[in-house]
Amino acid sequence: MKRARLFLVLLFLSSQTLVAQSNPPDLTAQARAVLSQTSGRIQVPGLQKPVTVLRDPWGVPHIFAETQDDLFFAQGFVAAQDRLWQMEIWRRTGEGKLAEVLGPGAVERDRFARLLRYRGDLEAEYASYAPDAKQILAAFVRGVNFFIESSRDRLPVEFQLTGIRPEPWTPEVCLTRMAGYIMTRNAGLEVVRAQAAREMGTAFVDEMIVADPPRKLEVPPGLDLAGIDGKVLALAEAAGAALTFEQRKDGSNNWVVDGTLSATGKPLLANDPHRTIALPSLRYLTHLVGPGWNVIGAGEPALPGVAAGHNDRVAFGFTIVGIDQQDLYVETTHPEDPNRYLYNGTWEPMRVEKELIRVKGKDPVEVELKFTAHGPVIHEDRERRRAWTLRWVGSEPGTAGYLGSLSLNRARSWPEFLAALDRWKVPSENLVYADVDGNIGWQAAGLTPLRKGWSGLLPVPGDGRYEWQGFLPMSELPRSFNPPEHFLATANHNILPPGYPHELGYDWAPPDRFQRLVEVLRTPGRKYTVADFERLQHDEKSHTACEAVRLLASAKGMDEALRPHVERLARWDCVLDVDSGEAALYEIWRSKLAPAVFQPRLSKQLWEVLAGELYSDEALRELRSPTPRWFGDDPAAGRDAVLVATLREAVAEARKTLGDDPAKWRWGALHKARFAHVLSTDPARKALFDLLFPERGGDGTTVNSTGGGQGYLQTHGASFREILDVADWDRSVGTNVPGQSGQPGSPHYDDLLPLWAEGRYFPLLFSREKIEEVAKEKLVLEPVK
Repeated sequence: MKRARLFLVLLFLSSQTLVAQSNPPDLTAQARAVLSQTSGRIQVPGLQKPVTVLRDPWGVPHIFAETQDDLFFAQGFVAAQDRLWQMEIWRRTGEGKLAEVLGPGAVERDRFARLLRYRGDLEAEYASYAPDAKQILAAFVRGVNFFIESSRDRLPVEFQLTGIRPEPWTPEVCLTRMAGYIMTRNAGLEVVRAQAAREMGTAFVDEMIVADPPRKLEVPPGLDLAGIDGKVLALAEAAGAALTFEQRKDGSNNWVVDGTLSATGKPLLANDPHRTIALPSLRYLTHLVGPGWNVIGAGEPALPGVAAGHNDRVAFGFTIVGIDQQDLYVETTHPEDPNRYLYNGTWEPMRVEKELIRVKGKDPVEVELKFTAHGPVIHEDRERRRAWTLRWVGSEPGTAGYLGSLSLNRARSWPEFLAALDRWKVPSENLVYADVDGNIGWQAAGLTPLRKGWSGLLPVPGDGRYEWQGFLPMSELPRSFNPPEHFLATANHNILPPGYPHELGYDWAPPDRFQRLVEVLRTPGRKYTVADFERLQHDEKSHTACEAVRLLASAKGMDEALRPHVERLARWDCVLDVDSGEAALYEIWRSKLAPAVFQPRLSKQLWEVLAGELYSDEALRELRSPTPRWFGDDPAAGRDAVLVATLREAVAEARKTLGDDPAKWRWGALHKARFAHVLSTDPARKALFDLLFPERGGDGTTVNSTGGGQGYLQTHGASFREILDVADWDRSVGTNVPGQSGQPGSPHYDDLLPLWAEGRYFPLLFSREKIEEVAKEKLVLEPVK
């Protein structure tokens, strides 16, 4: 998976280091014996009033409290009931405490997490999210801690198998920066561009890694490109935040229509954020009802509030927007003292902190954490007298990911929505809006560094000439309110309006998904329903495929044996359905284009660098307009030779993997989603933890984005979806794969997987009357008398 959630990456890398106890004869019985209590009554010291938790048939907890403190205590408690193992690994990842349970291999990961720790004014940090954020976080972690303490003798089965014991939380756990780091950008691309420019020149980089909007790459005066390579980010990669340089390929969808385009006469809003397809799910749905609160939707289990959803007046959803929130600085260090660096003409001392990292089975390890005026030192090149520092928005107050939702959740109008987004800093997002009065809107939000006279496309010298000049006010980021076209949509594409005066970033997702959304939403005479949006979220029409197939059909010199396949593709509707044989052949062929076009003409070293950036989109761009650089002295003939050769390879692979009869080829036979637990290391554990691998349609270019890794597996996409009906909130729908609970043996561990696999949804009920009609479990948390 290209953009794995950090805790899952770490566990995949380290699962073999976990010292497990002997497997009991019946793991399923062991797992079920420690399932959380979700019905009845529990007495809770310190609770002010009774809290009722109604779990609906799909495992969504609806929490009803009489005080705000009790509400967030209950959210922390309920999240821990369902996801404690996931939350514990998230906590250890963020705090830099993985080596305590994983051993020496995690020391560097922990050091990186500690380098990223927020070291500023904590009061400013809390106040940035909401005036009462500190109080909310304190209540939330009290709820987590109460569950931990009350479950010491019956911890979830993962703890029993690994011997790990959960530790108490503090409010600062929710402020860690590791999760936010992997959602900011673009340090990785700075290194890639530098390596390519060193070998091939800046004009080559301008052509191959296209800046959008166009901007020529300029090497900053005084920057030596020698020595800029993967080692610069080795510490970040060791920390599990492996940079893939495919950030602009991934993404999410959201759109909203006003009442003129809906069957109800009121807005409809749809959102499907694309992240890791994981077990358990990254997202956790909850409904919070208390004084000043009535909000439902999905967030991350380790954080209070709701990131995407609606309250009683306002609906909201998000997609990543490509704001550049990272820069790499090359500090020149003193010839005699590597802990001093040149800044504004003076040799300044680095700040050096020493910390002990506890290591399982070993003595504690003392590590040095170094900082310059620009941020943490993430790599040192003593031979060249250079230290690499990361300047990123995470050093600023209010940049823990998604915590700005504590203000967003309570917005009740467009002005209040905008005011709340002044507090939204990480991750940078396109947030779409709808309200009960019929208004729709969109606002790009996120902390946006101002760079005067330089682009952020390459690392820069740390001598003081390349400093951020503050941050762009949110009011100057792109927005729209009640547009004349009556709809708004974003899909991580370039959202900059014509003539926009500010530089936000230069790396965006291709516009495929956005263009398809616009094509559908512009259909004349349509009045959209929730069911229409369900179908649109699962739309698998690929215009990229149509263009590619037309190009293939134009190739001269096609083998006679290949012509039936070309003709079959030419008749194809370009819908990447699970049952489509054409889709299967197309996807196999598409995977071969980039290596065939680029690899023969690049050095081995440069291909290894660019293989994570040059994909079929870039290959198709070159195939459309062939040049001697990639196709030789006769570019048209060279281009056609590549098309023929790659199709021949694709047909051979299809026959090998899918059989000799093309009529029986199916895309779904190759393209599946993987739901395997990191602890399923033997047959007994696989039987307990792992789930079926459902067949999937679509690919990374379709609205139903099902991007894959090796072997055509889907590794990321929409694990959570919502469609929100402003006219009647109870008609809203959602899904969250594979289930709300992370505890194997729970009925909600995998009950949503069949819905997701079949493109179906469950009701996202909002009114208490409707919730009580269907609720399956009722838990009352009572104050101790």
